[in-house]
Amino acid sequence: MAETFSLEALKTRMQKSIASLKDELAGLRTGRASASLLEPITVEAYGSRMPLNQVATVTVPEPRMLSVQVWDRSMAGAVERAIRDSGLGLNPASEGAVIRVPLPELNQERRKELTKVAHNYAEQARVAVRHIRRDGMDLLKKLEKDGTISQDDSRVKADQVQKATDSSVAEIDQILSVKEQEIMQV
Repeated sequence: MAETFSLEALKTRMQKSIASLKDELAGLRTGRASASLLEPITVEAYGSRMPLNQVATVTVPEPRMLSVQVWDRSMAGAVERAIRDSGLGLNPASEGAVIRVPLPELNQERRKELTKVAHNYAEQARVAVRHIRRDGMDLLKKLEKDGTISQDDSRVKADQVQKATDSSVAEIDQILSVKEQEIMQV
């Protein structure tokens, strides 16, 4: 089967990169508690690494407190350790099968660190979008070389790919800007 070019497929892949960025940024802490803060954490459970949401329920009882209800009481220690070692600067306190995670006030230095992390996530998303662009451009060159599409068609489609790339990168920058303001807001 011959390869075909689909601008929609490329746009869909770019949107997936942006969705991934949004998920990663949701885990970055601002001044308020959010259950999504603990989503990236994995726990050593039953001989393998599992996402926290597969061994416990995370709730937000207060604006500056998370509550983690562990389903299997024997896993409480591992969950507490995973939260402490996550690099999010959290200090969980275990009360049996319930682990309370108070969110400390963010100081200016910590806010700057979180902003740097957000910039790294955004850069990874931009790189992913550029890789998708390169894949599309390579396919266009190959199709043109094989004679499947004309040079003019190739040029038009390449412009469309570039426009899609530019709009995706602009969306990533916009998302980053909003998150940055959220983090720096005291």
